[in-house]
Amino acid sequence: MPTARESLLDAAFVALRGRPWSAVRMVDVAAAAGVSRQTLYNEFGSKDGLARALVRREADAYLAGVDGALGDPAETAEGEDSGLRLAAVADWTVRSARTNPLVRAVLTGFWGERLPTPVRVVGALPSSPYVPAQRRADAALPSPVELLGQVRDRALAALESNRPKEEAERLARECEVAVRLALSYVVAPAGAEDPAKLIRGCLPAVPVRSGSSPVGE
Repeated sequence: MPTARESLLDAAFVALRGRPWSAVRMVDVAAAAGVSRQTLYNEFGSKDGLARALVRREADAYLAGVDGALGDPAETAEGEDSGLRLAAVADWTVRSARTNPLVRAVLTGFWGERLPTPVRVVGALPSSPYVPAQRRADAALPSPVELLGQVRDRALAALESNRPKEEAERLARECEVAVRLALSYVVAPAGAEDPAKLIRGCLPAVPVRSGSSPVGE
């Protein structure tokens, strides 16, 4: 059974699909979630806090999908092509951005009038007993550059498999190229063309290996 917090975020997301964020009312979100308006304010503090938590949740879900596309490093087959897994990340990125306006916005930085304006908090929120820990955790939202960096770092961690330093650096560039090509499909859709196929064709067939030499040796 979902918590009150998850129910509120679900209700806010559904409301956003039907109307601009400026027209979404806190009282309606609380009613749709089946909780009191006071519970909503206790969880998020304000409408900005609700928006920030909602965007953070969707960004985290996207990153979880990136991990799923990359697969478990422990289960990587010897000689498996890294390009195939980067193409899977690209495909997930395009599909997520096409179906979820918040993922598209946080990836591209393009926030339309229908979406909540992203609130980025500089520095830490005061550690006051009147500021719930969960709301402090919701404070930081990634910029497009930061989110791209997180995707690149996750891909590199999953694929590097103790490669020599220069090979790991090349793989890091390929990770970023794959995601940036995927974002080009998000910003400028190409009809039925398969972005994963294009990205797979742009990347060399480099096997993912499980050597024992540490990076840099």
